[in-house]
Amino acid sequence: MRALLTCSLLLFAACGGGDSSVGLLAPDDGPFVRDTGGILKDEQACYDVQHYDLDMQVFPDRREIAATLHARIAITASTDKVLFNLDPALAVEEVLDHAGGALAFEHHNDLLMVGLSGEAIVGEVRQISIRYGGRPRTAPRPPWEGGFQWEQTPSGAHWIATACQMEGADLWWPCKDHPSDKAESVDLHFRVPSNLVAASNGKLDRIEDHEDGTVTYHWKVSTPIPNYAVALNIAPYEKLEAQYTSVAGTPLPVQFWVLPESIDNGRKILPEFVDHLRWFEQTLGPYPFRADKYGVVETPHLGMEHQTIIAYGNQFRPFRFGFDWLHHHELAHEWFSNLVTAPDWNDFWIHEGFGSYVQKLYVEDREGAGRYREYLASVRGNLHNVKSVAPREPRSSAQMYFLDASAPEGKKPSDSDIYYKGEWVLHTLRWLIGKGDLMSTFRKMCYSDSYASGDESGGAVHFFTTDDYVDLVEAETGLEMGWFFELYIRQPELPELVVKRHSEDVYHFSWKTPGNIEFPMPIEVFIGGVPRRLEIPVGGSTVIVPVGASIEIDPFDRVLRKHNHCLGG
Repeated sequence: MRALLTCSLLLFAACGGGDSSVGLLAPDDGPFVRDTGGILKDEQACYDVQHYDLDMQVFPDRREIAATLHARIAITASTDKVLFNLDPALAVEEVLDHAGGALAFEHHNDLLMVGLSGEAIVGEVRQISIRYGGRPRTAPRPPWEGGFQWEQTPSGAHWIATACQMEGADLWWPCKDHPSDKAESVDLHFRVPSNLVAASNGKLDRIEDHEDGTVTYHWKVSTPIPNYAVALNIAPYEKLEAQYTSVAGTPLPVQFWVLPESIDNGRKILPEFVDHLRWFEQTLGPYPFRADKYGVVETPHLGMEHQTIIAYGNQFRPFRFGFDWLHHHELAHEWFSNLVTAPDWNDFWIHEGFGSYVQKLYVEDREGAGRYREYLASVRGNLHNVKSVAPREPRSSAQMYFLDASAPEGKKPSDSDIYYKGEWVLHTLRWLIGKGDLMSTFRKMCYSDSYASGDESGGAVHFFTTDDYVDLVEAETGLEMGWFFELYIRQPELPELVVKRHSEDVYHFSWKTPGNIEFPMPIEVFIGGVPRRLEIPVGGSTVIVPVGASIEIDPFDRVLRKHNHCLGG
């Protein structure tokens, strides 16, 4: 690393960039933490990525890669340098401009600062090529803590996969490592031994045989894609395919790359995958990436929402709610993550909370309301309520996903509230506004109108924040909803329902909230077996219960709250 840094500084001086002793990077801000996202640096915010072209050879026996990344960027603020990210485990050999001229660079920790050949002005488009290679980081606990996986199939063949959501795509290729910038399209070229298959994102353009025992798989992604959703999967895969027609009326290839040992299991489960796809299209709108494919690939890690090439490592195991939960969850992310994307990890719940909740809706559609409630209840004990589900300030992925992001690799405890509390918030919102309006917000956050749902070019892909969702709910219902989201997702503590019995037949209901946040949430009560929606305004509500009549409070757990309400004088 030090040798590379020295060479890059000398190159910077030779290119006329200034005093090499000053360098391109500012002094260290502190210890290096393997993470992604957070606050954009000026040298990242000054450009927008238009296109990535990644050309990589993988050497499975040596666990090494050699690659060149070509980035086409549009300048949004005048600058003489731009910042990429690349893991320090990989060595940068050279950085070139569009004409092949050498550019100065410094690579320290995960920061790769590139000096441009002259100042770039707003509106200008630059091409930068980064040649690099080495041994990429091996994932300590994929997919939660990522990198490359170098595994073997049951027959002893190479089985390789990438997973990088928590740490960022710069674990294995240089990029602007922030969720707020998606390339508009991506080309991927993976050269591997000819007895292996490289399954990746987008549409397979061609397979090139180099007649030296290697082949290159050329994949083209025609729509915007999150960096972490770019994936490489290598194994002696067999491809299974099902015929499917999208609700948009166009044929959509459904492809499943499985290990040779899994062909029978793959054939059995593929119809279920198609059923999931049909349900999502009918529930949320057309599959967003019809121009490319819907793909699934068998992986040695559990799963990940890699766009058009869902990672599936559930090993075809049955689930007590009667469906393959892993595939269904990752498929949900084609809508909530890849189509609708949070521009900062502080809104991570838009991916995970929505993606988890729709699984409960699927069970409800198939098996009824009782099973829906049972499924929701099964995750209720996983709530931590120690951090905001969606803080207003920028966050990195690790800050949102882990309770302690500074814990050693392989030992980071997960904060599952972006999943389970997120979906319980949506369940409570359903009680407040009704299922019809809730589902309408889901469909409209995916596709704002019929024109968007018919667009196969990638124009429907968009960023979406928590504030956008609040606005959408308010527009759909005509209600002011700030109080609801303020309590449930902007701070961690749950509300407490306080029920006091003043006399034999008089009960008073009120809410106790952190910071006395106004919370006019209605509650369902059954009096003498008859259901009633009890409004609880600020100041509370009094109920007269006939002598001898029973009273049940929120028996179906429609409202997320502390369960320690009390009855008494």
